[in-house]
Amino acid sequence: MSVIVIQFITLDGIVSDPDGSGGTPGGGWAFRHGPETVAGDKFKLGSSLDDGVMLLGRRTWQQFSQLWPGRTDPFSTRMNAVPKLVASRTLPDTSAWPNSKVIDVDLVEAVERERRDVIITGSLSIVHTLMAADLIDEYRLLTFPTILGGGERLFPEGGPLTHLECQSAEAAGAAVLTRYARQRTDRPA
Repeated sequence: MSVIVIQFITLDGIVSDPDGSGGTPGGGWAFRHGPETVAGDKFKLGSSLDDGVMLLGRRTWQQFSQLWPGRTDPFSTRMNAVPKLVASRTLPDTSAWPNSKVIDVDLVEAVERERRDVIITGSLSIVHTLMAADLIDEYRLLTFPTILGGGERLFPEGGPLTHLECQSAEAAGAAVLTRYARQRTDRPA
């Protein structure tokens, strides 16, 4: 089991409002490069998407539940089929997006119990919680040639020291997909 974080990110480490739905002044920075940069399985999830589980926060889940269910292309079909865990204390109903359920235990406990790969997309508060608990195994970052100068950062100031090893880097339209993994000596891989 691996915990995999996937994020759209700017050169200066900002992850907030890549699609512009948050209404921030610099929002929409990822989508200004055209659909070929963001469409499909750009994060190369492969079997992790087929055999794993997605973990989303309430806001990300609500946004995705309006976007994905109506699509029928092959990648959307996979997104709709994957089991989805939602970390929320306020979401009453997950029927808007098939295969979704609210986790009923503590977030860290839910991830530690999981036996499938856990894929976290967006949901920065979840990412930061799991960073603090030292549970993240891999980062797959689609880095865009944009500098926002401010916003929410993937790696917050004062966060834990983490050493990563670059597994791969390749062009993906106007962006670059990088995969970083960390070696763990404190728990089995």
